[in-house]
Amino acid sequence: MASEKSKILVVGATGYLGRHVVAASARLGHPTFALVRDAAPSDPAKAALLKSFQDAGVTLLKGDLYDQASLVSAVRAADVVISTLGSLQIADQTRLIDAIKEAGNVKRFFPSEFGLDVDRTGIVEPGKTLLSGKVAVRRAVEAAGIPYTYVVAGFFAGYALPSIGQALAQGPPADKAVVLGDGNAKAVYVEEGDIGTYTVLAADDPRAENKTLYVRPPANTLSHNELLALWEKKSGRAFEREYIPEEAVLKQIQESPVPLNIILAIGHAAHVRGEQTGFEVDPAKGAEAAELYPDVKYTTVDEYLDRFL
Repeated sequence: MASEKSKILVVGATGYLGRHVVAASARLGHPTFALVRDAAPSDPAKAALLKSFQDAGVTLLKGDLYDQASLVSAVRAADVVISTLGSLQIADQTRLIDAIKEAGNVKRFFPSEFGLDVDRTGIVEPGKTLLSGKVAVRRAVEAAGIPYTYVVAGFFAGYALPSIGQALAQGPPADKAVVLGDGNAKAVYVEEGDIGTYTVLAADDPRAENKTLYVRPPANTLSHNELLALWEKKSGRAFEREYIPEEAVLKQIQESPVPLNIILAIGHAAHVRGEQTGFEVDPAKGAEAAELYPDVKYTTVDEYLDRFL
C-alpha cells in the first residue's frame, strides 16, 4: 500500500519545522525526499540529522533553491512538494513555483506557512510587512494554477510554551506573568511533530486541496489566563499577573527593536485580537485538521507542560 502514497519532497528539510515534516512523511509511509545543499556536512549535528533521515528511509537529493536545474530535478522526483523554508527565504519560494511549473508533475504544493492566516490577519507593522511575503507567494501559486494547501497552525509549542505563553520571556514566570490584553482571547499551541503529521496527512487528501488547513486541536486552544492557571496547578506556584492594555502593547511594538517588535506584533494579533481562533472556517475555503483527522493522538498542552516540571 505504501507505493500508492504520494512521493513527498521537503524543501527546508533540516530547518526547525522541516525535520518534523520529514519524520512524519517517512513514518506515515510516503517515499520521502529531502532537498539538501550538502549530503555530507562538516557540522556534526547536521550530519547526525541527515543520517537519521537516511535511517528512516529518506532519500537525500542534492540541490539548492538558487540552482534552478537542481531544483527542477528534485521536484521531478516527487508528487507533492512541502516547503518549510524560514522567514528570510519566504519570498524566494517563487523560484520553487517556477521549478514546479517547469517540472509539470506536482499534484500539490504546500508553501511555507504554519503561523497566522495571512489572508485574514489584521497584524500591525512590522508584522504586516513580514507576512506580505507569504501573501505574495499565495497569489503566485494561485496564478500559476498549482494545486495547493496552506497550513495554518497558530503557535509552535516549542517557542510559546517554555515561557507559558509570555511573548518576550525566556522561561516560566517566577513571581509575575506578563499578559498582553485581558488574557481572555483564545490562542492555539501545537507541538511541532503534530504539525508535521497533520501536514503530511493532508498531502493525499482531496478535502484539503486548494484550501487552508487550520490546525487547532481542541485541547490546545486556550486563553492565556487558562494556560497560566494550568501551569499554576501543575507547578504548585501562584503568581501575580500583569495585564498590558492594548494601547500599551501597540506603543511597545512601535518602540521595540527587531525582532522584539515582530514577536510583540504576533503576540498582539493572537492574544489581544484573538486571530488564531476568533472565526468560523468557511468550508469552501478551509478545513479543520481536527475534524478531518480525528484519530490523530496529538500532544496536548497539558502533556507538553509536564516537560518543564
